[in-house]
Amino acid sequence: MLTMLLLFCFMFTPAVYSEQDAGPLMPDSEEARRILQDSLSIVEIDEEISRISSRIMELEALQDELQGKIGELELTIRDRRERAGAVLRSYYMGEREQLYYMLLSAKSLAGFFRVLDFYDLIIQNDRDVLTAYNRQYQELASSKAEAARNASALVEVKDNLVRQRERVLALEKQVDSAVSASSNPEAMKKLIEEFTLYWENVGLYEVKRHFRALANAMENLPDFVQGSKNILKTNGKVYTINIHEDELNAFLRSEDELFNSFAFHFNDGKVIASGESGNLSLLIEGRYTVVDDPQNAIMFQVDKLVFNRIELPDTTRQALQEEFDMNFYPKQLVSFLKATEVSSANQRLMVTMELDL
Repeated sequence: MLTMLLLFCFMFTPAVYSEQDAGPLMPDSEEARRILQDSLSIVEIDEEISRISSRIMELEALQDELQGKIGELELTIRDRRERAGAVLRSYYMGEREQLYYMLLSAKSLAGFFRVLDFYDLIIQNDRDVLTAYNRQYQELASSKAEAARNASALVEVKDNLVRQRERVLALEKQVDSAVSASSNPEAMKKLIEEFTLYWENVGLYEVKRHFRALANAMENLPDFVQGSKNILKTNGKVYTINIHEDELNAFLRSEDELFNSFAFHFNDGKVIASGESGNLSLLIEGRYTVVDDPQNAIMFQVDKLVFNRIELPDTTRQALQEEFDMNFYPKQLVSFLKATEVSSANQRLMVTMELDL
């Protein structure tokens, strides 16, 4: 209750927030906006550094586990190799042929079947030895390959950590210099502090709420396309989706009231989704592209993300894309289709799909 009371008091502090809404007062100059943008980038890149550090710990733990597994397999496979080698040598040296001759030289039918059972037992044991060796060898090779991939990923992640730390240091110097050069450094510091708190307590929640709503709506888009007239067409071999932005926006509003003040626009290869509610504004600019890995999809690539006129850094865009799946999967529409081309122009999104048999 105490926490809620403090938060209530904070959100309605007149010196920081407007009377109409819980949003912070926005800067009235381009210079102040840039300072806020850089300061918010520092916060978000710091979050990315935290995520990278956690990922490094996971990869290092996995690498230790893989190396331990490889060591155990190498010890086990050493004995298997010797036994498998003995089996192969016996065939190469013709030792198993003696069993065949014994089978042919049996004096009676009962003797023949006794030798045959013995022969089958030895052959099955040879097979088991070779199969076990091959299985463990393949497992060892797979574990070594996975360890190599993991080591490569670890190096890449650590390099990324260094780059992000360098970005933060450069931005911190830039912000400190800009704040010192401003007409009222103390007021600017206060604005940075309050806007950062607002982003962490309200802004990030609102951005994620919109991304979550988009991801949920995209799950139902295949059903909408199938149930709508003139959106999906085919000539037998090629299928096309041709959807006007008004049709998509109507669909989104039927999925969530949040989209009553948030709309998509298609033009010049770009996809722009934007909206305002009170003192909150959000703009997502991106494009749709065809990808085949890990599966065929129309992927929404976020190129620009602006919250309350402050552009968020690439680390935030990437983190949101990883957390929320806003892609369109043709196989959810028709199981034997794959997307080959996508474009957006003249208020329309067009997807070309072909048979994937």
